[in-house]
Amino acid sequence: MNYKVVMSDDAQIDYDEYIDYILYDCSAPMTAAEHYAGIKDTIMDLSENPYRYAVRTNVSLWQYGLDVRRVNFKKMAIIYTIHGNIVYVHRILAGSLITGLD
Repeated sequence: MNYKVVMSDDAQIDYDEYIDYILYDCSAPMTAAEHYAGIKDTIMDLSENPYRYAVRTNVSLWQYGLDVRRVNFKKMAIIYTIHGNIVYVHRILAGSLITGLD
């Protein structure tokens, strides 16, 4: 079964700001392109089997639901939930920003 991946407005802003930071602030266009493709591929991989990543219990993630999951790309955490055949990406955050026990 294939799942439809939907990104929230916040996740899209996170993605754009992260790539812009690498591209403009760090002046690293090649790295920005690699990270852009890597995050996109990681997110699109969720369309095949989003259940492969465990439900997370971090208190800081409860705002996204009780069945929230996380997949990492480098030091970035992609936070998502599954609703039927839809994978909903809530945020793309630095993993260091996620606090609490898990």
